[in-house]
Amino acid sequence: MFEINPLSEALGAEVVGLDLAKPLGDDVFATVHQAHLAHQVLVFRDQQLTPEQHIAFSKRFGALSGHVFDQFLLPDYPEILKVSNKKKEDGEFAGLPQAGRRWHSDLAYTATPSLGSLLYALEIPPEGGDTLFNNMYRAYEALSDDTKSRIEGLKAEFLLGSGRKFYTDAERPALTAEQLAKVPPVHHPIVRTHPETGRKALYVSQAHTVRILDMPEAESEALLAELTEHSVQPEFVYRHKWRLHDLVFWDNRCCMHIAEPPPPAYGRHMHRTTVVGDRPY
Repeated sequence: MFEINPLSEALGAEVVGLDLAKPLGDDVFATVHQAHLAHQVLVFRDQQLTPEQHIAFSKRFGALSGHVFDQFLLPDYPEILKVSNKKKEDGEFAGLPQAGRRWHSDLAYTATPSLGSLLYALEIPPEGGDTLFNNMYRAYEALSDDTKSRIEGLKAEFLLGSGRKFYTDAERPALTAEQLAKVPPVHHPIVRTHPETGRKALYVSQAHTVRILDMPEAESEALLAELTEHSVQPEFVYRHKWRLHDLVFWDNRCCMHIAEPPPPAYGRHMHRTTVVGDRPY
């Protein structure tokens, strides 16, 4: 038997006593699936996963995508993105460094953003390096009726390149011309309906939302800042303090996340799979 224990009032639950290295029966998988929809973030404790097992569990939720920073995909396993601040002998980073340092939803800058991401902790610092998640359902539901009416039907431009204002080339490699060509600007509603639960959620990304369409620049920037600041208030946020071999699975359709940097001189090395989602509506 396994347990599912809520982690905060806002969102998140831990799953204890379930070994994801073994195939899950249909009944167990259905319970896990419903828990993910209910809690938005699931933390599977004490996992010992090979890349093949990580991929196999992830694929139960849908097809997997690679990543535009393809130089950081795990050799022989293009479904796995290495997220790491460690360096190799040649001085290059072992994985994507400085990942997620602004509030965002994974792959929001693509035509079919991610359903969810599954991040597996292989090395963590003794303290720090937390990941925070927010509940975009609750953020939307807490808006005033006037604000809900104001943003109904609005769309925004999302772009990976917009994140450059948050990172230097030393912190994160610049996209090559070939990589940039793979991620042209896309347009998504700033309020989306979850395709499985039917609930509405805010859909703005601090790192990737460039502008609201058909709105003056100053007004667009002010509204995006207002919505983002509103959505990350403490009552909507769960702070995850990593344990070694946690596998954390979050729903990119209804929550954002942000990664705090680990203390200097400490390594943080993780593997991430990303489940393909659908076009927001």
